[in-house]
Amino acid sequence: MDLKVETRNLDMRAGWQEKIEEERDKLVRHYANFVLHLRVSIEATPGYKEGGYEVSIVASVPNDTVVVKRWGEKVHPLLVETFDVLGLQLKDIVRKKQNHKNQASVKTQGGVPGGDTKGTVQRVFDEYGFIMTLDDQEVFFHANSLKDISITDLQEGTDVSLAMEEGAKGLQAVWVKAA
Repeated sequence: MDLKVETRNLDMRAGWQEKIEEERDKLVRHYANFVLHLRVSIEATPGYKEGGYEVSIVASVPNDTVVVKRWGEKVHPLLVETFDVLGLQLKDIVRKKQNHKNQASVKTQGGVPGGDTKGTVQRVFDEYGFIMTLDDQEVFFHANSLKDISITDLQEGTDVSLAMEEGAKGLQAVWVKAA
């Protein structure tokens, strides 16, 4: 998980950095390979009526971004609260994806939503591409769904393994790995 920490109008304290890393480690344990990027921002906001600090967390997950902001008088408890809320939101997203996958796999069989399958990269663009499965289904993938491989490593004809789900515009890859 890529982590970026920034402060505005104040200096970072060692205790805050330690707490952020501790909370990040919890996220990694519970949501390994789900949270792709994490940005934590701590800002001094003495003019706000809500309090002296704003803590915001932006988490990038496949096909979504989660933003949590909290305001208050002390940074350490704000960090705990903000990460707790983020954890609850991630839990909800994962649960919804699981329900969606379970419903899709009940409706379909074979190398389709819910299971792992193999395919070949057909087209690659800057941030996305298309894979043709062995049973001739075209599957969209985004760079965020790539595991252990970069989009620059992919080219037409590359064999891959993938899991897919039914998206708003058709089949889309949940994750893609080099075969």
